[in-house]
Amino acid sequence: MKNEEFKKIPAVDKLLNQIEILKLKEKFSTELITYAIRQILNHEREKAVRRISVSNIDKIVKKIKLLINLIAEKSLKPVLNATGIILHTNLGRAPLGKMVLKAIEPIIDGYSNLEFDLQMGKRGQRDTHISELIKFVTKAEDAIVVNNNAAGVFLTLKTFAQRKEVIISRGELIEIGGSFRIPEIMKASGAKMVEVGTTNRTHLADYENAITERTKIILKVHKSNYYVGGFAEEVELKALSKLAKKHNLISVFDIGSGLLQKPEGINLKNEPDVRNSLKSGVDIITFSCDKILGGPQAGIIAGKKELISKIAKSPLMRTLRVGKMTIAALSSVLTLYLKAENLQANLPVFQMLNRKKLYLKKLAERLKSEFEKYNVKSKILKTKARCGGGTLPEIKIDSFSVMLISPENCKNFAENVFKNLLKLNLPILAILREGDLHFDVLTIYENDISYIAKSVSENLP
Repeated sequence: MKNEEFKKIPAVDKLLNQIEILKLKEKFSTELITYAIRQILNHEREKAVRRISVSNIDKIVKKIKLLINLIAEKSLKPVLNATGIILHTNLGRAPLGKMVLKAIEPIIDGYSNLEFDLQMGKRGQRDTHISELIKFVTKAEDAIVVNNNAAGVFLTLKTFAQRKEVIISRGELIEIGGSFRIPEIMKASGAKMVEVGTTNRTHLADYENAITERTKIILKVHKSNYYVGGFAEEVELKALSKLAKKHNLISVFDIGSGLLQKPEGINLKNEPDVRNSLKSGVDIITFSCDKILGGPQAGIIAGKKELISKIAKSPLMRTLRVGKMTIAALSSVLTLYLKAENLQANLPVFQMLNRKKLYLKKLAERLKSEFEKYNVKSKILKTKARCGGGTLPEIKIDSFSVMLISPENCKNFAENVFKNLLKLNLPILAILREGDLHFDVLTIYENDISYIAKSVSENLP
């Protein structure tokens, strides 16, 4: 029996002359429109093959318009963060702030001396633009930048421990966001993982007893996204560094969260920082740049000059290196570390971490007042905000949220508002919790408040 569905599929030329499609030519190229038409028609033919009724021409035109908009519309957008999570992994972690953007604009707007030595008049190395700054800020002998911390751990293990043993505590076999697991990174590097101790307690003797002729690295991993309380014990970095030197091994510390130094006024006493960790005698330290450091996505490998030099010569460095935008942004952020006042005043991560409770309460009161202007009912609640991004799991930040009050007999009120706010040109991500919608003020700015209130009033169900 002949399949009649194929006869219902319109030709490309017929679709190109539809009024709605002709209007698209004012904004989009014929190439894009034709591509979208062919994609949708292929889908309709697949339906016909399966003897499923094909769409009529009006529906096909709608599908073509949707596909074109999906391709042409910017998917990556700025988002207002009203979650109270400072380093929100799904929102790009550390915001860079206007000062950093202003500093990097000339670099990314035109050409730069990324790999050109202006003094010698010949080709140079991109790491020279930032290595001295990293060395000064961290007090490391040398340092290199790769595209994230996972790359830093992988490259270090690949360089020194391929087909060799790496000793690590069972309590440090962590997983962080994006399915980054220490055991899998170690396996991919070619290193053989040797687990010691237990989940909650590992002693120095456990490490020493596991050392063999094939051992190359003693690896310590900072549990930056969770903590173990109660009957727990881990070996301090200084003791592991001494043990490694005693047996002519390399000590590596994956600090992850990237706290360079502890600023005044912020309770970070239990969080290890890069500078003090290096003082413990550890050979190599790896950390992220887009977490507590407050910079762009990148990873830094710092430590002993002889070891860093070997990593820098790895063929994989070209695969894992960063580009001019990352170098420019990271350099601008690290420059703020040269003076504590600049750090607190200009880096958004530290601005938010250092916000006072009274200031946050005033922000919440102002947001509630703005809601009232649009007859949107709300109330202020005390909250415990987070640093987020796999950092500072023990620290809960005193904050406030403004919770919308649902009108009577309005089913799924909070969920509908939540979804509507995500569809805006400038989306707002709030907290949908137990049927209520909250706006935590820790991560919003004064300039955001009027927009949030107006947007909520215009997107009520």
